[in-house]
This record gives sequence, structure tokens and C-alpha cells, in this order.
Amino acid sequence: EHVRTLGDWSAVDNSGALAKTFAFADFHATIGFVNALAWMANREDHHPDLRVSYNRCVVTWSTHDAGGLSEKDVALAKLIDSLV
Repeated sequence: EHVRTLGDWSAVDNSGALAKTFAFADFHATIGFVNALAWMANREDHHPDLRVSYNRCVVTWSTHDAGGLSEKDVALAKLIDSLV
């Protein structure tokens, strides 16, 4: 239900997680995004799983304590979209 409000974020299998791949021009831009995301996630004390490569970052959100997706995951996914 929450996923419908997130545009191109998608549900990961039946795990209750959200994922999105962000593409960038080069490694420098990718790491800039990762650093901004890390700062925001640390401030919110809610940390995604990240898979980083040269010009991409796959971000996956879930809340282990909630057994999957929480409203905070959805709110932070929207906030991450505003970084790009």
C-alpha cells in the first residue's frame, strides 16, 4: 500500500523491503549521493542497505523490528528522492 505513493521505488520480493536504483554520471557523483544519504540516515537513526558501484547505488529500506516496511521507511525513501 505504501509503495504506491513512492513512484519508482519497488517492493523487494515478499521481504517487505523497498528498493530503488539511482544512476549517476560517474563515481564522484555516486559517492556524493552516498555521503549525503549516509548523513541523513545517521541523523534519522535509520539506516538503509546500500550497494554501491561506479555509477549506481541501490538503496534498500526495511525495518527489522517491524518485520518489513514501516512508515519511517516510506518517509525516508521520499527524502532520499529529494537528494537527487
